Amino acid sequence: MCLAAAKLDWISENRMQKMLSQCWKITIVSAISNVTKRKKLCIQIKNSIENIYMEVIKTAIDGVLIIEPKVFADARGYFFESFSQREFDEKVAPILGHTINFVQDNESMSSYGVMRGLHFQCPPFTQSKLVRCVKGAVLDVAVDIRKDSTTYGKHVAVELTEDNHRQFFVPRGFAHGFAVLSETAVFQYKCDNFYAPQADGGISIIDDSLGIDWRIPTDKALLSEKDTKHALLKDFDSPFDINVNLY
Repeated sequence: MCLAAAKLDWISENRMQKMLSQCWKITIVSAISNVTKRKKLCIQIKNSIENIYMEVIKTAIDGVLIIEPKVFADARGYFFESFSQREFDEKVAPILGHTINFVQDNESMSSYGVMRGLHFQCPPFTQSKLVRCVKGAVLDVAVDIRKDSTTYGKHVAVELTEDNHRQFFVPRGFAHGFAVLSETAVFQYKCDNFYAPQADGGISIIDDSLGIDWRIPTDKALLSEKDTKHALLKDFDSPFDINVNLY
């Protein structure tokens, strides 16, 4: 009952029935005398329960992932697990081929039209990021800047909002940025390496050659002075190479 009982209060009627079904199966497990059969059934139940809480969606670029937590909502509000290292290890690490250990959490607040990026940290301080928008809406983008990559200069864009609760995983070797689509936005991200200002890098977020539709009119775009000075992709000498393991 453990996992079901702990979150039962936050589960919609439909999901409650699913969880109670798993609890019923657990009762059956205890009645099975064959140890091997009991272990197999326990694993099946464990997997079916865990699969309820997080869905991982692959994108057009390997390693760039969208994560959708399962939200349990009712008339009072909602509940969801925003991050579980165990779930991340079990569902994301097999796709990436390695584990990710996050060491720093950051938060920013921005107004409509703000564009931040496209940022990265140079080796050996390069970072993976797991990002989400907890208030408002942003268009979040990851650009592949690994030399010799078949997707070099290509990007993945995803809208992150306080309502869809989506998260976006940006691997090392990518430039990252976002544009604020709502009146204000609160943006949170986890990093697997500490901030190192001496390793700051970037490419121009307004480089038309990247083909990114930021959904912000040019006269409404707000950039920092620093972000206006990043090189265009054609003039950029990337510190990343797909043939070099960044992890």
